[in-house]
Amino acid sequence: MFKTLWKDEEGLTTVEYALLLVLVVIVAITAWTTLGTGVKDKVTEVTNQLA
Repeated sequence: MFKTLWKDEEGLTTVEYALLLVLVVIVAITAWTTLGTGVKDKVTEVTNQLA
C-alpha cells in the first residue's frame, strides 16, 4: 500500500501546490503588514501636521 502511495505522482503535485500556496500567503501577510504600518505612519504624520 505504501509503495503505491510513494510512487503516486498526483499526490506530489498536490503537495507542491499546497507549499506554493503557503509561500504566497506568507508573502501576502508580510506585504499587508508592511503596507499597513507605512499607511498608519503617514496618517499619523499628516494628522500631527494638521493639528
